[in-house]
Amino acid sequence: MLEVEELSRPQIVELLDRIDYGHLACSLNDLPYVIPVHFVHDNGEIFVYTTEGKKSRILSVNPRVCLQFEEVIDNQNWVSVIVDGEAARVTDHVERERILALIAEINPTLTPAVSIHWMDNWIRENIEVIYRIVPLEMNGRRAVRTDDKTEYFVSKPKNTIQ
Repeated sequence: MLEVEELSRPQIVELLDRIDYGHLACSLNDLPYVIPVHFVHDNGEIFVYTTEGKKSRILSVNPRVCLQFEEVIDNQNWVSVIVDGEAARVTDHVERERILALIAEINPTLTPAVSIHWMDNWIRENIEVIYRIVPLEMNGRRAVRTDDKTEYFVSKPKNTIQ
């Protein structure tokens, strides 16, 4: 038997410190837009490295965002977190360099952001952007198997790219 259990704040923070990939949702005029992103959690804030584009245009008008990430082993072993927050572009040069170094630790190639080349009627230059997300609300759930009392919550070191 499987039950779903709420995560505690410390469990959510542990996952934020360990998982570095999720989906960022933003919205403009009731039209949602969701993109995959790498992120880093530092000192209670979440930072996303990306390039200018549709999300930048949306966030300049509506800074409210939702970040969703999960770890799924199978249908009975999973954990999922949703962070509602407010995004702001990081413009201070010193802070940008510090955050970029943190992001490069988890994603040294900065993909997919820097690997995207737009070919439309014109070629768009990739302009890097870093967003700070200040969490306003965080919720998470996990699978708990009640038949054998197995709880899924893996505490392991963050994956590192070799």
